[in-house]
Amino acid sequence: MSTTAPAPVTASEEAQREVVELCAELIRFDTSNPTGDERDCADWVVARLAEAGIASELVESAPGRANVVARIAGADPDRGALLVHGHLDVVPADPAEWRVPPFSGEIRDGYLWGRGAIDMKDTVAVMLATARHFARTGTRPTRDLVLAFLADEEAGGAYGAHWLVEHRPDLFAGVTEAIGEGGGFSYALDERRRLYPIENAQRGMAWMELTATGRAGHGSSPNDENAVTDLAESLTRIGRHTFPVRLIEPVRALLTEAARLQGVDVDLDTEDPDALDAELAKLGHVADFTQVVLRNSANPTMFSAGYQTNVIPGKATARVDGRFLPGHEQELTDTIDALLAPSVTRRWVNHDIAMETAFEGPLVDAMCDAVRAEDPDGHPVPYCNPGGTDAKAFTKLGIRCFGFKGLRLPHDLDYGRLFHGVDERVPLEGLRFGVRVMTRLWQSC
Repeated sequence: MSTTAPAPVTASEEAQREVVELCAELIRFDTSNPTGDERDCADWVVARLAEAGIASELVESAPGRANVVARIAGADPDRGALLVHGHLDVVPADPAEWRVPPFSGEIRDGYLWGRGAIDMKDTVAVMLATARHFARTGTRPTRDLVLAFLADEEAGGAYGAHWLVEHRPDLFAGVTEAIGEGGGFSYALDERRRLYPIENAQRGMAWMELTATGRAGHGSSPNDENAVTDLAESLTRIGRHTFPVRLIEPVRALLTEAARLQGVDVDLDTEDPDALDAELAKLGHVADFTQVVLRNSANPTMFSAGYQTNVIPGKATARVDGRFLPGHEQELTDTIDALLAPSVTRRWVNHDIAMETAFEGPLVDAMCDAVRAEDPDGHPVPYCNPGGTDAKAFTKLGIRCFGFKGLRLPHDLDYGRLFHGVDERVPLEGLRFGVRVMTRLWQSC
């Protein structure tokens, strides 16, 4: 029988205080991927949940590759469950490049520093702090919540989300919607107002290996079947190519709302590329923010050939990072094939879907309302994530996926450059803001 959930309440001071402590402890686990594993960190997550009386299951997909899943009963068991997921692994960090040791969890100048501070142990800490707050206070979410703390996202999720979807789909029984990383952070619109892009789309991944075959020979002799030359020319064409602008709905909606807020008239329907660039320029730095999701992309990233200076090899290989917008995968592959020399073939190294879902429904309303309640100068907007997240795995179960973390940032912090970058850090107040937003969301979605 359905029951009415209690009115949303503000997160406790205890939860807002401990989220910083939880995040610092998470950062101190070196879960670098591929140089480490997640087991010790996962055991710690299990213990923090158990302290609050929350049962969980630790699932290893391989030795050390650990995932934790917990289910919290909601007020309305007849509604589809909400999955809230975050990953425990991080990319490696070179301590010599950092101002603070990257796994120290040091607090300095109002920030918590360390690898994973924004990608994404901040969100994991918010999940834990909010769950513990609900358990301590006896607060029930509006519907069942499934919390997933995942392995291996930074390497594609083969030991994490994808493995669980294939081998343990029972853990996600009844889940209809999900939120994970990829959105919900603030982006300064002007000195007072902020956009909060909420991810409802992702570009697809098309990582490929290119192989050129030619005629091996002496380095001193003419050779018009040089595999290195053919591959290098192909890579140059790919690297220099600019794909046409394709305004998918989430990007169009973001730009339209930004134009409205700035009082700017922008014509997004012109088919003249130069005219469109001029129209987008009216939006200033907001247009710069969306450049990466205006079109497909393909960037050469690796090249390998030869073993001796005076030997022309018969084969050369390279890697290309291709990304495609929802609905435009064929355009990417057709373009790449047209740019390759006849001697060059391609194969997929990592090929994953693009995603898009409508920016509507009770969950979307709840995310937007939670942000506005904590930041009256905040303006939620749809967003296409240029990269990929574990959401790609969960869509295979028919789950409708969004990216939302609830993170308010200082206007002068270049958030995007901190991902996988040096001196990664998260503002302490941003963590507290996240707990307040998440508390509201879980009680209203």
